[in-house]
Amino acid sequence: MTNELSIAAGASQQAPAASSLSSEALPRVTAGGDVLVLLLIDVAPASRLWGYGRFIAGRAPARREPGARFAKQLGTGYEGGFGLRPSATRQGLFVLFEDEAAADAFIGHSELVQEYRRHARELCIVKARPYAARGTWDGQQPRVGAPAPVDGPVAALTRASIRLSRAHRFWPNAGPSQVSLERASGCRLAVGLGEAPFLRQATFSVWDSVAAMDAYARTGAHQRAIQASRDFFSESMFVRFVPLAIEGVWKGRRYG
Repeated sequence: MTNELSIAAGASQQAPAASSLSSEALPRVTAGGDVLVLLLIDVAPASRLWGYGRFIAGRAPARREPGARFAKQLGTGYEGGFGLRPSATRQGLFVLFEDEAAADAFIGHSELVQEYRRHARELCIVKARPYAARGTWDGQQPRVGAPAPVDGPVAALTRASIRLSRAHRFWPNAGPSQVSLERASGCRLAVGLGEAPFLRQATFSVWDSVAAMDAYARTGAHQRAIQASRDFFSESMFVRFVPLAIEGVWKGRRYG
């Protein structure tokens, strides 16, 4: 979907390339507010039924986790990318926790996360703390608690509910912006996520720096997409995060 960044990972057969966003390189942030855990999975071929079952179960299993305030079970575009064609194996689980201790307990000890590990061909886990937010998702907004980073990596979430009457105009304008995002200098991870086909879409990306993210936001394809999508959304939310940890494999690239 269109990314208004100016406002607000079973492994492959070949050894995946290592990312510069290792846990050791990430800044340590001690602050309040929510903590995001985003699980990105490519479901193993033998676990397809389990993967389909995640959509049937929806967000309920994650919402039962201690400290979880908000959760969404998400699909992705084909091969974890963007556009109208869905992926049969790649998914996302977005969970906001009330503090970092609850997020760490979820990652380290939750049976739900252990299920993801057992059924994954690839699994990448992102932990991040929001430092800026605008708008809402189902009427809720992340509690901001981190200071804005001076340097180092940042992450961004853009999500929107697209008006049905505008969907046929939104998607043709979104394509060039999304392609440019995946190829943008300084973009280390980018994934298209969807809560519902065509109409409830999101983009999550991780960048080397605020400067790299802002440089993309000023590109021609992105600016044209913003101008073309005015008033296309019935609800939208734009959030920037400080990444606390990124570990695992996504689309052949190893993090951590």
